[in-house]
Amino acid sequence: MSKALIIVESPTKAKTIGKFLGRDYTVISSMGHIRDLPKSKIGVDPDENFDITYEIPAKAKKTVTELKKLAKMSGEVILATDEDREGEAISWHLAHILKLKPETAKRMVFHEITESAIQKALASPRHIDINLVDAQQARRALDRLVGYKLSPFLWQKVQRGLSAGRVQSVALRLIVDREREIEAFQKEEYWSIEGVFLSGDTSLDIPANLTHIGGKRLDKFAYKTESESQNLVAGLQALSYKVKSIENKSVSRNPYPPFITSSLQQDGARRLYFSAKQTMMVAQQLYEGVSLGSKGQTGLITYMRTDSTNLSGQAIAAAKAQITKQFGESYYQVRQFKTKAKNAQEAHEAIRPTDPSLTPEDVKPYLDDKQYKLYSLIWGRFMASQMKPALFDTMNVAITDTKSENYTFTATGKSLVFDGFMRVYDIKSEDVLLPRINQGETLSTQDIRGEQHFTQPPARYSESSLVKALETNAIGRPSTYASIISTIQTRGYVVKNDDRRFAPTDIGKVVTDMLVQHFPQIVDIDFTAKVEEQFDEIAIGKDTYQKTMADFYVPFAKNLKDKEKSVERHRDIIEDRPCPECGNQLEIKRSKFGKFIACTNYPECKYTEQSDEEKQLQADFGGEKCPNCSDGIMEVKSGRFGPFLGCSNYPTCKTIKKIEHKTGEKCPECGVGDMVFKKGKRGPFKACNRYPDCKYIEGAKKQAGNYTTKAKKKSSTVKKSAPKKKASTKK
Repeated sequence: MSKALIIVESPTKAKTIGKFLGRDYTVISSMGHIRDLPKSKIGVDPDENFDITYEIPAKAKKTVTELKKLAKMSGEVILATDEDREGEAISWHLAHILKLKPETAKRMVFHEITESAIQKALASPRHIDINLVDAQQARRALDRLVGYKLSPFLWQKVQRGLSAGRVQSVALRLIVDREREIEAFQKEEYWSIEGVFLSGDTSLDIPANLTHIGGKRLDKFAYKTESESQNLVAGLQALSYKVKSIENKSVSRNPYPPFITSSLQQDGARRLYFSAKQTMMVAQQLYEGVSLGSKGQTGLITYMRTDSTNLSGQAIAAAKAQITKQFGESYYQVRQFKTKAKNAQEAHEAIRPTDPSLTPEDVKPYLDDKQYKLYSLIWGRFMASQMKPALFDTMNVAITDTKSENYTFTATGKSLVFDGFMRVYDIKSEDVLLPRINQGETLSTQDIRGEQHFTQPPARYSESSLVKALETNAIGRPSTYASIISTIQTRGYVVKNDDRRFAPTDIGKVVTDMLVQHFPQIVDIDFTAKVEEQFDEIAIGKDTYQKTMADFYVPFAKNLKDKEKSVERHRDIIEDRPCPECGNQLEIKRSKFGKFIACTNYPECKYTEQSDEEKQLQADFGGEKCPNCSDGIMEVKSGRFGPFLGCSNYPTCKTIKKIEHKTGEKCPECGVGDMVFKKGKRGPFKACNRYPDCKYIEGAKKQAGNYTTKAKKKSSTVKKSAPKKKASTKK
């Protein structure tokens, strides 16, 4: 009897599944997609019902030959690609290559790579879902049409080498719009009144804020200047105070649902400092399986592309067994969560460990650092979802002046009583302990002062908040967030600054402005969300591929044709600064290596010069002699990764150096190297420039455009009295 052939996407997945099956099965990998749109042409024909032309990439031809050979030798072929639209499309392509009928080809699906899940999937295979395939093809075809049609327009009207994407351009717009909000923001000054009081029976202080005057709650901007606040402070300092009321109550904090794709990417960024792309890559490794010594290749988590928070009865039972064993009955509480995502189609269960009894510490010896951190996060979030709430005791104290009770300060204390789910999935919860005091008790005044504040602009998007914004606005789908964010960075439209937040580049702003002005639908958030809904409708059989394509493409193509004729090329003209060679105007141009200044009369006049930013860098860091040739001078040049120093004798001398932002200090450890500012994933720091010979480092923080050491950082709060004594805390 011939063996059955099971085809999956990756070698690791094939190895893990093969462990559960006997000699009657051959499990092999397709190495991902075996057919794709052609690289050299558009591959989608709007005139022929948007027919798609596929080709076998050169790198896949050897794999295809092997798959065809094995398929002929096998008794049956079973397609076991991932349980989402992308996986369905891969199975469909495999069916065509191997000459299997999609409507009869065997397709096994599973949410986790465990023996029971594989055996169950084998026992009840289905056929290829053509609706899911069409939904994937519609997304791919629309993205190809937008990219191949809009990119040449940007080349013609802005600069060569630019590209546009259907969802990437909307994500870029979010970042650019936020930057414009920040640039337009006008900060406002305001002052708060803070007091520190003491009870006679304890040394614990009571920090409190003035919240009411004459029974009326103070507005945030009640005091806008120092003089206003100080006039009040002077009067408050002369009064005596008492405890007017004490309110004690217990509050609980419930756990979060288990992870879905978007929440995993958000917490991966917030807690582990992973990019969305990195989170998904490591999650894929955990899903496909890792070698656990004598246990062999084991899939540690369920499928990581899902927008469902549902949990199977088997998973809940396994969680109960592990929680009661590890923490006791008092920590367990069964829960099911309702999926919030509209038309959740990507999978049927949340992301969770396949076996909760495999604790992070159990598998740590077999995982690399990133795998361990992400598995710990997934394991903890799932276990927490089936645990009791955390309980806190809170105390709200109203403190008034003893004479008129006209001025009321409010103090709030909080302490953890029962950690519950926080035992495995910690949340920020700092306990502020207040002393035991009695209603009517007189308090002594340690300090009353005004504190200066300024309103803050909206924060730039972080990896986590950008994923949240994409999800909230239905831009793309969870499985596409990582590629969206990666693409706009790769194209040079956004960069991550020192605090790991996204800022648009100049060219990112120019591209966004061009698209907003001339192709408003392409970068319209509501319209993009509507297109995503149409993809969902295709996936459930309520819409068709051809209609969705036509609805989008026909008006888009007409608008593009009109704009190609009517829109002038974008030019960033420098006023009152003529070309020194021909007298025409100069303009700022952009290349993949950054900005430069050029004559508008090109190609008749080919005058160029460095941008003002590069000139400043040259003044600050250039001019020193080349260390490797006799007459070369180190000049500032621009490359793929930004400015650097290169020898003026290039290509004869190819010496290059990093631009070092020196602090002006010698290394206190080796005494030879210079201390320079560097950037790490957790922000800037100072280090010796003789690394790795000298590994001395110091923490530093960038503030208002200048680097200052943490020790020298000045508080933005102006204090007019004695330093504030911190409340006692219990963590």
